[in-house]
Amino acid sequence: MSSLRKNKFRESLRKGEPTIGFHIAVTWPGMIEVIGLTKTMDYVEFVSQYAPYDLYALENMQRAADLHGMSTMIKIDAEPKTYLAQKSIGAGFQSVLFADLHSVEEVEEAIAAVRAEPNGVNGCFDNRAQGFGMTASAKDYVGYYDDIVIALMIEKKPLLDKLEDVMNLDGVDMVVFGGCDLSMSMGIHGQYDNPRLQEAQLKVFKTAVKYDKHPRAELGGSVQQVQKGIEKFQKLGVTDVAVGTDYAVIFEYLAEAGAMAKKVLGKK
Repeated sequence: MSSLRKNKFRESLRKGEPTIGFHIAVTWPGMIEVIGLTKTMDYVEFVSQYAPYDLYALENMQRAADLHGMSTMIKIDAEPKTYLAQKSIGAGFQSVLFADLHSVEEVEEAIAAVRAEPNGVNGCFDNRAQGFGMTASAKDYVGYYDDIVIALMIEKKPLLDKLEDVMNLDGVDMVVFGGCDLSMSMGIHGQYDNPRLQEAQLKVFKTAVKYDKHPRAELGGSVQQVQKGIEKFQKLGVTDVAVGTDYAVIFEYLAEAGAMAKKVLGKK
């Protein structure tokens, strides 16, 4: 009997169910268990671009997610994307978010990094996801690779300009608007209220909805701010959201609670 796990994230997308994720930069498996204990998250996304990690950590993080029936996503650097995608999938991650892509050709390379041969470049590996080569066979792998959810950061102007071409590619499942990088790519660094950037976000979300590519909204701040964000983007047809990042949540809480404590204690 095959040991390959069902991809719950893929199943949710197939059913058209809303999904909720949370970003983490810390690799401690216990943090994933804490998130799992809330029973509110469909998946955790490891933002590997922003923190140090090793390959052992990927397996241990996935084991923790398995304990609570959560799916996993990993955000990876543009290079070496094939190596990082394959190692992540081998550890058990069920979705890969590709960042910093500039062209349709780079998107095609990202898709190939996930899918099985002959349509992609993935093959047989004695890794954790494949039961270390003991309990699954090559005929099982194609379907397993096909179920890996492929997400793209739309955060570079050259890729934004080719958005329709990207949406027409088979294999793209989800798109995420990257406002910070895109503002830099457009030459309007950090101008988040700039009409050009706002128009770009609407373009990404509306085009993704049109092509059924599951646009995901990145949200943060207070619970009230997150709620307003969900309600705003829901009107555009967005039903997939990520609701914060571990280090941002810690910063925001300590900034507020610490300021209160200093005031009450009379500490300068």
